[in-house]
Amino acid sequence: MENDVYLAYETAIKEKDYKLTKQRKSVLSVLVQLEGQHLTIEELYNIVKERYPEIGLATVYRCVQMFEELNIVDKVTLQDGLTRYEIAKPNTRHHHHHLICEVCGGVLEVQDDLMGSIEQSFLAAYGFEVRDHKAKFFGVCRECRETQKEVENGKHRDD
Repeated sequence: MENDVYLAYETAIKEKDYKLTKQRKSVLSVLVQLEGQHLTIEELYNIVKERYPEIGLATVYRCVQMFEELNIVDKVTLQDGLTRYEIAKPNTRHHHHHLICEVCGGVLEVQDDLMGSIEQSFLAAYGFEVRDHKAKFFGVCRECRETQKEVENGKHRDD
């Protein structure tokens, strides 16, 4: 799967008449290998630099900017306010959604397209065709809720 994603994006870059430089290959390779992770540019740079020491931070910025324009990466800002990037799913217009825990900062990805019926209602009611959407839901994850329950139960026993 990992190789298929890489090859699909390598083809997409070439089809848009961009050169597939060693630096672009390096950044793309790392993004594909770390699929599902949400990385800041600096985090991505540090990982790429470990594998390809000659690459510069500005080059990583430019690669990610180009990848975003080509829909190869998705940009997301999580609760910490930092802009993060992750490899997009090839050949799909659907962006997955994020469930963000306000307690531990964990991020769960929801692959189901929860917005299909909402998009259809926008089209029916307003004649507005949604071409893209991104959704982030903030709350408390299962683990943090269970921890909170344990703490509350412990307090009641101590009273």
